Amino acid sequence: MEFPILSVMVWTPFVALLAVLILPGTQAAAIRIVSALAGLVTLVCAIWLWFAFDATSSDFQFVERIPWIPEWGIDYHLGVDGFSVLLLFLNAIVYLTGVLTMWHMGTEQRVKEFFVFMHLLVFGVFGVFASLDLFAFFFFYEIAVLPMYPLIAIWGSTKKEYAAMKLTIFLMGGSALLFPALASVFWVAGVDSWSLTDLMAVEFSAEYQFFIYPFLYLGFGVLAGMFPFHTWSPTGHVAAPTAVSMIHAGVLMKLGAYGILRVAMTLFPQGAEDWAALFGALATVNIVYGAFVAMRQTDFKYVIGFSSVSHMGIVLLGLNTMAVDGVNGAVFQMFAHGVMTALFFSAIGFIYEQTHDRNIENFGGLVRQVPIAGSFFIVAGLCGVGVPGFASFWAELLVFIAAVKTMPVLGVLAVAGLVFTALYMLRVFGKAFFGPVNEKWNHLREPSAWEIIPRAMLVLVLIGFGFFPSAVLDLIGEATLGLLGRF
Repeated sequence: MEFPILSVMVWTPFVALLAVLILPGTQAAAIRIVSALAGLVTLVCAIWLWFAFDATSSDFQFVERIPWIPEWGIDYHLGVDGFSVLLLFLNAIVYLTGVLTMWHMGTEQRVKEFFVFMHLLVFGVFGVFASLDLFAFFFFYEIAVLPMYPLIAIWGSTKKEYAAMKLTIFLMGGSALLFPALASVFWVAGVDSWSLTDLMAVEFSAEYQFFIYPFLYLGFGVLAGMFPFHTWSPTGHVAAPTAVSMIHAGVLMKLGAYGILRVAMTLFPQGAEDWAALFGALATVNIVYGAFVAMRQTDFKYVIGFSSVSHMGIVLLGLNTMAVDGVNGAVFQMFAHGVMTALFFSAIGFIYEQTHDRNIENFGGLVRQVPIAGSFFIVAGLCGVGVPGFASFWAELLVFIAAVKTMPVLGVLAVAGLVFTALYMLRVFGKAFFGPVNEKWNHLREPSAWEIIPRAMLVLVLIGFGFFPSAVLDLIGEATLGLLGRF
């Protein structure tokens, strides 16, 4: 029997949650250490999984299957392909760096409760990326969504109760579409199993695919920040504490895109083809609208929030091209954007904790006052613009090439959206990081060596895969061919 590496990854955050519950709330240092160890274990497992994975096969690997509720056809069924290996690694590195970013939390900030909810959130995300049973997939999906309300409402800022409630209402609305649709799939398939591998063998009628696909796409698309159901996302970004913003933008939004890829497109390829033009057009609106609105924002976090809406549009556009380059680029963008936004919010959080101000107009010349802290934001910004040498360059290039080939009008509009992306990022650079120094912030300190570590890890990932994109493309290549082979 193979070592259950996936179960170890999925359940490590839950074990950490139980350990934190046992520890007294006054033991802030012990709580932080337990949380960091959990993050480190999952990252080691993710790296081991990457190198042990056979990238020449499109089959699911490291499969674990145990009956869970057999009378309902529900199994504890885990397995990975190239897509999920990449996203498990993304979740692991954002998890660890998020814990390290919040290392300063003490008992007065209710550190125990914070890390309990954070571990629960990450536990759900790992479960989604590893699950091959649709019921378990939805179960973990809901576990990942629910902790966002207390994490924002209790530890957030800037209309935190409003943001937490808005996020919850939108995401519950998406779930309200999802579960009836998934139950319908189980009933129509007639195989007495929720397993994705069993359902993949079923040939659903073209009429049923046309009917059910938009329910799944919209249900998952709400979490992916698709237009016009995106408005919860920037609000949530702004209100969330730093580590939660990192996980929210870096990983949680990817669950929606992954659900479209793993469930909707895999089971209903004909439905995906039928609806591709409409959803591709909405994705293009995401790209252009998100970038255009970001140009008008004065709050650092709102800029990155609408930037995320725009960049997730690139993911959704790539998926709707249903071309090898488009799907490869979309999955690569999910990974690159996840790391990039984690770095963005980590950099912004460090500055905000000292200034309690996020208004771009109130800053100037930050690179001369805190050059190290400022450089982290600038690196993330260059990645967001798609500068060569960063991971997002290859992701965006592949998506735009595929879009121009398969949907020429939408492709050209999406490429034009890059102009707005460059403009809003250069505007932030010019106002907050360069130009005249605002002497009000001369007291700002640079990050310590310990505070540099998590941010440097994210920078190394962005640059490393920017110079060696083949590591990602080789990992996901067979999974892409296997998916598109169903069309």
